[in-house]
Amino acid sequence: MMRTLVSWPSGRVSKWVVLALWAVLLVPAVMLAGQLGSVEENDNSAWLPGNSESTQVVARAEQFLPGDTVPAIVVYDRPEGVTPADLAKARADAAAFTGMANVAGPVQGPVASQDGKAIQTVVQVHKDRTGWEGIGKVVTDLNEVGTANAGGLGFHVTGPAGYASDSISAFSGGGSLTTITAIVVVLILLLTYRSPVLPLLPLLTVGGALVTSEAVIYLLAKNAGLTVNKQTGFILTVLVFGAATDYALLLISRYREELARHEDRHQAMAEALRRSGPAIFASAAAVAVSLTLLSLATLNSTKGLGPACAVGILVGLLAMTTLMPALLVACGRWIFWPVKPSYGAAAPAEAGLWARVGTAVSGRPRLVWIGTALALAVMAVGALGLKADGLANKDQFTGRPQMAVGEEIQSRHFPAGSGDPVAVVTRADRAEQVRAALAAVPGVANVSPPMVKGGEALLLGELTDTPSSAAAIRTVEQARTAVHRIDGANAQVGGNTAIGIDTQAAAARDSRVIIPIVLLVVFLILALLLRAIVAPLLLMGTVVLSFGAAIGVSSLVFNHVFGFAGAEASFPLLTFVFLVALGIDYNIFLVTRVREDAVLHGTRRGALTGLTATGGVITSAGLVLAGTFAAMASLPLVFAAELGFAVAFGVLLDTIVVRSVLVTALTLDVGRWMWWPGALFRRPDEALPAPSRPDLEPALG
Repeated sequence: MMRTLVSWPSGRVSKWVVLALWAVLLVPAVMLAGQLGSVEENDNSAWLPGNSESTQVVARAEQFLPGDTVPAIVVYDRPEGVTPADLAKARADAAAFTGMANVAGPVQGPVASQDGKAIQTVVQVHKDRTGWEGIGKVVTDLNEVGTANAGGLGFHVTGPAGYASDSISAFSGGGSLTTITAIVVVLILLLTYRSPVLPLLPLLTVGGALVTSEAVIYLLAKNAGLTVNKQTGFILTVLVFGAATDYALLLISRYREELARHEDRHQAMAEALRRSGPAIFASAAAVAVSLTLLSLATLNSTKGLGPACAVGILVGLLAMTTLMPALLVACGRWIFWPVKPSYGAAAPAEAGLWARVGTAVSGRPRLVWIGTALALAVMAVGALGLKADGLANKDQFTGRPQMAVGEEIQSRHFPAGSGDPVAVVTRADRAEQVRAALAAVPGVANVSPPMVKGGEALLLGELTDTPSSAAAIRTVEQARTAVHRIDGANAQVGGNTAIGIDTQAAAARDSRVIIPIVLLVVFLILALLLRAIVAPLLLMGTVVLSFGAAIGVSSLVFNHVFGFAGAEASFPLLTFVFLVALGIDYNIFLVTRVREDAVLHGTRRGALTGLTATGGVITSAGLVLAGTFAAMASLPLVFAAELGFAVAFGVLLDTIVVRSVLVTALTLDVGRWMWWPGALFRRPDEALPAPSRPDLEPALG
């Protein structure tokens, strides 16, 4: 089967067929990829499962309030006090707001604050089919009216609509993210190959893979109910660039080796695909399956992210095992200019950085792996300080956007929860009881009279605290407890604060369920690939330890260097899946080569030759992946910065320390028992030569 697969992109004629098929595929893919934004669901309520309390409130409250509207809280301020002219402007602006497209219902206000220094108007914004982008356009129009002829009067749009608008502005950097990611990839490839031409082929292939992935995801979102959002888009970009380039690096490295052994480049590519193919396929399978397991999540945003990213991995795999080799073979040896690999050239000497690392580790492997594991465990202690319990809206940005400034001004001059109330739906005959229970909850400023329709009643409670704050969250949790106690009321509490609570609860549940399943599935993939039990267990242990260390260091950096307020509840799960899946990649690349060499030379010598042969390419692959995830910091979002830093640091830790030192030391210490109970376990190990340094003890043979 493998020979059949590799014959197509490496064939003398069939390579042109492969290139033609990709050219035909990319034409509709480009057109479909451009429509991905039209199927995005960026409303937080759309991310929740249908059985969450806040989602059910949205459905029950539609007969009272449009379910597709969000409040835009318009705040004017003048530190020395608003003037009659300021109030007149606010009234004129309110009239102008009413006539705007996608403004639903009458405008509430303007209302002056008690201290006379601010004015507030609440505008209900209709969410059209474009979701957040439609809200962003309305907020832009509000700003144009509010800032015109202001005469020094401050103007800000905050509340859920302001948050949506600022989020869209933050995500609009997706184009620059793609550019930065591409530049990072090109620079690392230039440093790796020292060729001005060769990096163009992986970049071209990755671009084709990304466009094709977006086209497939668009079709799945439109026709199969896949939930995608802006977050999906930027994670997909860095993941496809990073992972697909990693596959390209592994393939090119093996292709260069085979060009020295085969005069015919077609034969060299066929052999390179045959030898590197199992590791690449197993690596992609581990990542894709791990990501697909995110579909077990109850949080729709996470549930949709997994399959979407799995599509990106699989399309990247397809591109790098078909389009990339066809391009390489079509171009010939000159693509490596100025250092073209020549037929019959001597194999690289067993020297260099990774050979020296292997020699150093082989002296006292047990001491090395125990010391390395302890150091990683100490780093993991920092994870105890990780505050992954959600972020207030204003804390989700790395800067201070308009919404955050407006929220601070509003909270100084008005009840912080005004304009974004808690919504309670109950049976009409229990409405007054529920109203009394809600009004008695500390943190609820006042409760509106019930609106009654069709046997149901809707109550709106104003919070004294900012709706996304920890204090407001406690208030809503207490409100739920209070109204749930009323027999026969069937009372449920919703609103934006409740949506945040349910989102965090769903994310925490997803972590508890999915993480063990991912570990089990990745272990089974490794066991099938390596035909052993011990090696997969050890490799899984190293990756989990690496994940803990990455989270620990990241937590310290977030709290004490970046000064972030915390992290989203989904952060540990997503970081775990990316680091475990991508971290196991490098172990697969290394250990499959070790196993290949162990058949010829024994496990301990295979550990050293495998490290020497793969050290450079795996390090380059790690730098590419770390660089692409680090590029996420270009988005002014705390979630992007945190995920990018944690994955980038974790990947570097995995490639430089875990794979080269910890895994190599474990393999040298355990020896042939790595392959138990497979056939290779029964092959005796050859003794290693004593290290050249006299102060190092020889490894056990």
